[in-house]
Amino acid sequence: MSSVLRIGELASAAGVTADAVRYYERLKILPRPSRTHAGYRLYSHEDIERVRFIKQSQSLGLSLDEIKELLPGRGAGFSECRRVRDLLSAKLAELDAKISEMRTFRKTLASYLQECEEALDGKREDRCPVLFRISHPVRTTKKDASKKK
Repeated sequence: MSSVLRIGELASAAGVTADAVRYYERLKILPRPSRTHAGYRLYSHEDIERVRFIKQSQSLGLSLDEIKELLPGRGAGFSECRRVRDLLSAKLAELDAKISEMRTFRKTLASYLQECEEALDGKREDRCPVLFRISHPVRTTKKDASKKK
């Protein structure tokens, strides 16, 4: 491989599309490359590493804005480490909240499945209880809401 790469070569080496490379440039996550007289973009091997860093960070659930803040080349001292720690801590809190929501959702679905099974086994009324519940939501009144407090 030569020391200078065109966009297709960079994209292939980093495991992304040429469109992704252009997008990273527009977002200024990837520096604007030099160009040939014919207008072809020219990249270096450092650009491959940068795009790989971006993709690896995305696989960890980081947004492109978050990745922009973490890009290599800004130093690797303790202040950068604090930023990384704070970002990862926030991501873990986000993930924990999503996991909690998913557990609640799973319990609801399991309950609905059980109601359907009971209805189909003839242990319940002659209609689908889940469809009935969805089409007739329980409305809470102000009086009911005050009792919950």
